Amino acid sequence: MESIKKATFGAGCFWGVEARFQRLPGVVRTSVGYSGGTTANPTYRQVCSGTTGHVEVVEVDFDPTHICYETLLEHFWEGHDPTTRNRQGPDWGTQYRSVIFFHDAEQEASARASKVALEREGRFRDSIVTEIRAAQPFYRAEEYHQQYLEKRGKASCHTS
Repeated sequence: MESIKKATFGAGCFWGVEARFQRLPGVVRTSVGYSGGTTANPTYRQVCSGTTGHVEVVEVDFDPTHICYETLLEHFWEGHDPTTRNRQGPDWGTQYRSVIFFHDAEQEASARASKVALEREGRFRDSIVTEIRAAQPFYRAEEYHQQYLEKRGKASCHTS
């Protein structure tokens, strides 16, 4: 049996992104946090200030014998608008940019191929601006952010 693998995605408010991934069969665990910036151990407040360079991300631990990375990519692409730079819905700022952080050469190749396929398919009117970058250190967000929507019993980031 293969060991558990990691995937890391930034696609807007990490609460909603996490909720989408944690429901998938084969996803063992999800954690929300920050990645891609220059500040070590940033706080939510620091990331929201836009000065750290970090993105709100979801780290997905998955069992590749039950779900493949390509399926995770499909859910990533379907779950947000990859054509808007630094914005997802009402959330705006560099911390909400669309990014795939790959953990190995196979993930990089799959991510790049899926992006090219979507661009050729013409599913989106505008160009895809999603970054595809090597995984950076992951800083787990404060505990109250973990499984936030599940704890609150809400369907999205923006329900009151």
